[in-house]
Amino acid sequence: MDAFSLPGDTRHKGWYLALMAPNMKGPTFAWLDPSRLYCNSQALADCTSDLLAPFLNDTIDLVAGIDAMGFILGACAATTLGKGFLAIRKAGHLCVPTHNQGYSDYTGREKTMEVRLDVLKPGMKVLLVDQWIETGGTMKAAIQLLEKLGATVVGVAAVAIENTEGGKWIKDNYKFSHCIPEELQSQIDHKHLDSFKGFHN
Repeated sequence: MDAFSLPGDTRHKGWYLALMAPNMKGPTFAWLDPSRLYCNSQALADCTSDLLAPFLNDTIDLVAGIDAMGFILGACAATTLGKGFLAIRKAGHLCVPTHNQGYSDYTGREKTMEVRLDVLKPGMKVLLVDQWIETGGTMKAAIQLLEKLGATVVGVAAVAIENTEGGKWIKDNYKFSHCIPEELQSQIDHKHLDSFKGFHN
């Protein structure tokens, strides 16, 4: 069993959130680092399982993940479902024909994402995965990108969806899944977890 793992009968939804690390480098970085939970095999498995639970009875043809951290959970979800994985890249990284979409990320910076043209078909049902939804700008752009190519976004999955204007828009318009128990949502929205108190680097 990995360090920090809990026995199966004591694990609850979101137990692995306590493994996430707080920002220790200042305001130019995100307020926390969720990727620490991926270093624990049980945490990664349980996080993936929790994200997929609402979609197990849905028809999903493909899983798409957003560059870059969405690749980790997206690939895990695709493997678990036995589906292919489509990478939505930052512009300029794909050497094949692409379709582009501009957006503003959580820092307010203007960016462009792209996706290859030879995979998506009209009507294809896609589960869209990212690590974290803060302002919702990146996820909304990914949704627009897939829908412009004729795909149907059957759901949106992320470790957390903050209750920002953009996060609420996603929750109001798409089936969604996240790993945050109701009692922790206010901590997520205020960008501080009580579990940080016990964090040891």
